[in-house]
Amino acid sequence: MAKTGRLSDDPKTLSTRVRLSRGDIEKLDYCHQVLGLTKAAIIRQGIGEMYQKALKQK
Repeated sequence: MAKTGRLSDDPKTLSTRVRLSRGDIEKLDYCHQVLGLTKAAIIRQGIGEMYQKALKQK
């Protein structure tokens, strides 16, 4: 049986777990509802922003 789903130039094959406070979860849920993005997409964007900030400090 063939895999279904979207083809991607950057497949998401790895996963990680994080522990978040109730407040962090509420913020993530709020962003998800208001922005209409997946929670994973919001987290990836946050990582991207912090990575760019770290590059500037180097």
